[in-house]
Amino acid sequence: MEKSRKKFVDILGKAMATADTLDRDKLLFSYKGILYPVSFCSPEVFRSMESLEARSDDIILAGYPKSGTNWVGQILSDLVAIFEKKTQNKESSENDENLEEFPYLEMGDTEKYERMNKLPSRRVIFTHLLPENLPRSIFKNKAKILLLLRNPKDVATSFYHFSNGISTLPSYETWDDFFVAFMTKKMAWGCYFEYLSKWNKHAADENIMTITYEELKENPVLGVKNIAAFFGIPLTEKELQSVVERCSFQSMKKNSQKTHGAFGNILFRKGGVSDWKNLFSEDQNEKMDKAFEEHMRGTKLGAKLKYDVYCKA
Repeated sequence: MEKSRKKFVDILGKAMATADTLDRDKLLFSYKGILYPVSFCSPEVFRSMESLEARSDDIILAGYPKSGTNWVGQILSDLVAIFEKKTQNKESSENDENLEEFPYLEMGDTEKYERMNKLPSRRVIFTHLLPENLPRSIFKNKAKILLLLRNPKDVATSFYHFSNGISTLPSYETWDDFFVAFMTKKMAWGCYFEYLSKWNKHAADENIMTITYEELKENPVLGVKNIAAFFGIPLTEKELQSVVERCSFQSMKKNSQKTHGAFGNILFRKGGVSDWKNLFSEDQNEKMDKAFEEHMRGTKLGAKLKYDVYCKA
């Protein structure tokens, strides 16, 4: 049963209301050399974040914006619900909604992390942050991290439509304008290729599992099974099929008005692969190919992305 994410919708609504009062050039601020939306993040929140006490059984989803975080996050939430029902004989209730926090680690208020420290296990946490900007306790306590990747051309395409659909980020008059910004490190949460390069240093860590958007689309049953195994959540075949069906993009988009209110259409647009072919020019393809060669060719994450399969015209 899909439940309304009331807190998620409320916080997103307040952020958009704040953004509506700001000029375009005031929507982002820089912290440690990376841009973030002022309506969601602040330097004070980043400093308070270090007080988070990570646990070894935390479920952390890390991914660059528009890599499929909301989709995979729903899979993780469903797996935790199954785990709690099995181990604690606990069904989710309306009271659980009051205990929940906005799932994105770096978004919220300065008291958020004190509240999170009091939440029961297992906590599901999303983040777009670089590994060195996460609370140190995450690596110290070996919290498990699911690192979600998506091919850069579809990330850029999705980010473009998202930026023009939500007031918390600067909009762009043309795709060409956006492409220049994307390739010149002017995006919220930083440069895509720098993000992958930094996470590549942790690609072999035993507490990190890497999965791509594309492989999960191609074989969702195997993907969900592997994710559940990584986090130590046993699934029956019936439970596995239930998660796969409920968390298909089509199902989530259909129910998005219920789960995410008016923001459903913004968060769940197409959910496909190779939509970039509708926007990229030949010159832009060459520039992206060159950037990938320079930053990711020969790396573990670069190989995982199967760039030649998904990003060649």
